[in-house]
Amino acid sequence: MGGGDARNGAAMQLTFLDTAAVRAIYERPFPELAFAAIDAHRAAFDPLAIQQSTLLSVKTGGCSEDCGYCAQSARRTTHVRPEPLAEIDDVVAAARAAKEGGATRFCMGAAWRGVKDGAAFERVLEMVRGVNALGMESCVTLGSLQPHQAQALREAGLHYYNHNLDTSREYYPEVVSTHGYDDRLATLSHARDAGLKLCCGGIIGMGESREDRIALIAEFAAMERPPESVPVNVLVPIEGTPLAERANFDPIELARTIATLRVVLPTSYIRLAAGRSEMSDELQALCFLLGANSMFSGDRLLTTENAAADRDADLLAALGMHAAK
Repeated sequence: MGGGDARNGAAMQLTFLDTAAVRAIYERPFPELAFAAIDAHRAAFDPLAIQQSTLLSVKTGGCSEDCGYCAQSARRTTHVRPEPLAEIDDVVAAARAAKEGGATRFCMGAAWRGVKDGAAFERVLEMVRGVNALGMESCVTLGSLQPHQAQALREAGLHYYNHNLDTSREYYPEVVSTHGYDDRLATLSHARDAGLKLCCGGIIGMGESREDRIALIAEFAAMERPPESVPVNVLVPIEGTPLAERANFDPIELARTIATLRVVLPTSYIRLAAGRSEMSDELQALCFLLGANSMFSGDRLLTTENAAADRDADLLAALGMHAAK
């Protein structure tokens, strides 16, 4: 299996689950939840394969948004310094190296409030074409998106558009104030209407409650077509960001989140994303068992550290697992 569709004959995505139904899954006794997640995962995917993606910051820092977890906001004083939009050849070279390292999807992130028409956007479209020419899946995260821009990305051959919901609608105002929850949902709708696949996840460990994690999963389940890819980030506390002091990562809650996502979204890729460098091998192995079947490879995720490639290779070998081709 590669980074594409789930197995033929796999269980269909659940059509609708409200918050109460998701809560009932999330709060099952852990062995029962684990069994359900393992069963759902094996029905849809090769349980030994982990899809690898690489994420590159193609335009770093200087963002006008105030996301409380992000080092790239111009409103914060952090270790990040603004950098201009990358050159096309440099991005394609990075994608080629990622492919040689086993990645099947290449993700490009720009610290923009949203896409603006013009030369910069045209350069991003060329980046997408360059990644596709390597035989990789392409993904971008560019902030808010208008319908004609989503269509331009689709015509350039983009496979996935990433736009995370981050957390529940209720907790969202504690995270960001410069754009609303419905703004995020509108961007996802524009991407979907253009024929793009969605990469949409959240962050745990920001001071949110269990109920917020349940409500976020219910948001995914309520979509007419849930995201094909769901990155699960653990908050990386960054000095200078408002949420750094709220970090309260609980490994068991992460495991419950992964397992519930797998039950609720049986044919979506569930990805271990930011914060993986701080997870033990044992915790990652548990997440893989419960249905996480994707991870970011490479030494950096935008502006934060990621697990080393040799550690990933050693872990997969120790588990008798392999990178998806």
